[in-house]
Amino acid sequence: MNINLIKFNTDIGKTKPENIINTDNACPFCDVKNLRDIIETDGDIIFLKNKYNVIEGADQFVLIEGRECESDMPDYSREHMRRVIRMGLKHWKKLLDSGKYEEVLFFKNYGSMSGGTIRHPHMQLVGFPKLKSELLFDPEELRGIVIAEKDGAELNISTCPRVGFGELNVVLEPGGSVDALSDFLQVGTHYLTNHFKRNCRSYNIFFYRRDEKIFAKMMPRFATSPYFVGYNIHFLPRNVTQISEEVKKIYFDAEKNIRPEFFR
Repeated sequence: MNINLIKFNTDIGKTKPENIINTDNACPFCDVKNLRDIIETDGDIIFLKNKYNVIEGADQFVLIEGRECESDMPDYSREHMRRVIRMGLKHWKKLLDSGKYEEVLFFKNYGSMSGGTIRHPHMQLVGFPKLKSELLFDPEELRGIVIAEKDGAELNISTCPRVGFGELNVVLEPGGSVDALSDFLQVGTHYLTNHFKRNCRSYNIFFYRRDEKIFAKMMPRFATSPYFVGYNIHFLPRNVTQISEEVKKIYFDAEKNIRPEFFR
């Protein structure tokens, strides 16, 4: 069977902390003095090894995005958001260039429907010594109606969604601006959690690479369609053009620049 089949350690999984559903549970990322295996810090941004290595044969890492437990990317200052993305991309590249891994996954969970367990904003990197890269994504899923372009980065809405509704993508050309990528990610996550037509309280960001390009998919998360889970049927919503025009109207001025009042 041509799939990536990875073993998950359920014994370790049972011990992982959770405070998205059980909100009274303590947050391990707020307890900075007791964090271990820290690799790098940039102010209150922390990159460290994951204490709960549930994926057998892989190495797991966490990027804690800041000290504020109840915040998230739409709340950050523009500079803080850029620092988070720069650190994440730097360590993603380091892990890829280390020679230890065939593939390194880089992603973010946010909210109860995202597959995450900790509310505190963070991203994850997972290095796999063996993984079939060609099965991770189809480049067609990262193409779509262009919303904005800046400094080698493109923001679009997918016309071939990976799962279904309102998937926003950022494509960064080789040599393009990481800061432009960061700005578009901040716009996209703000739109999904504040203006998306459905009551979106969860999302994922998935990063990909191919032919020196970097891609990022922002996916609103709801109960996953049984058509996709059971039969791999993807839905293309009829309002993708409407969404693209709405994002333009809310976030971009007549010169197609991000409205300065958006950033803190």
